[in-house]
Amino acid sequence: QVQLVESGGGLVQAGGSLRLSCAASGRSFSRYGMGWFRQAPGKEREFVAGVSWNGDSTYYADSVKGRFTASRDNSKKTANLQMNNLKPEDTARYYCAADKTSTWYSNPHEYDYWGQGTQVTVSS
Repeated sequence: QVQLVESGGGLVQAGGSLRLSCAASGRSFSRYGMGWFRQAPGKEREFVAGVSWNGDSTYYADSVKGRFTASRDNSKKTANLQMNNLKPEDTARYYCAADKTSTWYSNPHEYDYWGQGTQVTVSS
């Protein structure tokens, strides 16, 4: 069993940066693939980024490529999402998710564990 807790959200002006963190409990974190998703009011949950179990493989949605960087530190049981050059359309609740198969998926239904999310609001 893994529990995930996101932090680092907040209100930022367009062009600013935020760093989201996802703290995990449980002994198997280092074997899990991690994904970041976001959901804006009235919209479906959207894939943002994924990182493999060892951090060697990452993937980004086109909308955030070049602006967001996903990483992880297995020794600290944390995953991070560095978000730069934020835009108003990035406003959403951001979630981290863990998958037991060690890789990442863009389909949210593939993930086994989810955090409660952290709100990111970007003002214009």
